[in-house]
Amino acid sequence: MTGTVAVVPAAGSGERLAAGVPKAFYQLDGRTLVERAIDGLLKSGVVDHVVVAVPPDRTDRAKLILGGNATVVAGGDNRVDSVSRALAALTDGEQPEFVLVHDAARALTPPDLVVRVVESLRAGHLAVIPVLPLSDTVKVVDANGAVLGTPERAGLRAVQTPQGFATGLLLRAYQQAGSAEFTDDASLVEHIGGQVQVVDGDPLAFKITTRLDLLLAHAIVAQ
Repeated sequence: MTGTVAVVPAAGSGERLAAGVPKAFYQLDGRTLVERAIDGLLKSGVVDHVVVAVPPDRTDRAKLILGGNATVVAGGDNRVDSVSRALAALTDGEQPEFVLVHDAARALTPPDLVVRVVESLRAGHLAVIPVLPLSDTVKVVDANGAVLGTPERAGLRAVQTPQGFATGLLLRAYQQAGSAEFTDDASLVEHIGGQVQVVDGDPLAFKITTRLDLLLAHAIVAQ
């Protein structure tokens, strides 16, 4: 099977957002974050289908608001578990050529960013992530708060989503993940020795995590 499927883990509680609902179901100007995230993926024109993992008690609600735009599965206790469950839905039939993994909290991600990731995959890269250069100086600190060093900023990047992968590579990475904790999917690929390529990210693909992020997102949508 050719084509690209996007997996959207959206089962987090969103405690830092303190919105009273799971973060993906927060309504930003009348539309939930997960709706906006999926809309951006589909508007790119390079995503053929979306599988979204939501809190188990929100599957019916998700099916109602998403309609036929996505396959809904019950998510797990953490990101890795939720993505694994969404990937399991892919193995029920023919596998797509590429899989994108996209945070529902990056609800304002421009479709052009999605296109850049998929074009890089089509060009032959097996794992692709969007990144932004850092504007802040970064310090390495120990458990007591003492500074251990200052990494060279020129070689550091902030990572965004969607992250794109050849399907077989991502499935293999998840099969070998074990009990280790990973903060993004590219880390799993790196863990098994895969090479990850970067493309330019976009400031609008920021992750809506805190109340300050919400204020920014509301201001952007209002424009």
